[in-house]
Amino acid sequence: MADAVQIGARKGLACKAIGLSMRTIQRWQGDGEVKADKRPQAKRPVPANKLTEVERTLVIEICNRSEYASLPPSQIVPKLADQGEYIASESSFYRILNKAEQLNHRGRSRAASIRKAPTTHIAQDANEVWTWDISYLPTFV
Repeated sequence: MADAVQIGARKGLACKAIGLSMRTIQRWQGDGEVKADKRPQAKRPVPANKLTEVERTLVIEICNRSEYASLPPSQIVPKLADQGEYIASESSFYRILNKAEQLNHRGRSRAASIRKAPTTHIAQDANEVWTWDISYLPTFV
């Protein structure tokens, strides 16, 4: 950066070229030397609206109730809102269930089965396997 400015480039254009703002460069430079990046060590405050552990366990308990066990959070949250109850947003429900590893099939119905690709028709070279699919042929019924 300093080399580009010494050669004659404008500081704003040089900053734009490297993808940083001029203020960031000013913060990083002190006493003529580049300082270390202090962003990882920065103390960040806890959000005021962060859910407590009690609220997180309540979300999991509600999702595991029999009437909500087979529903996704996109249906649970509106049903709770119809009853006048609000615990967390839909995205918070998804995030909490994902962290608890319950964001998969939770209902009483059978889970989706994983099917393998058919192994009966395997071609090693061109034109070895020919199949005929008649499901889309026009017909008169």
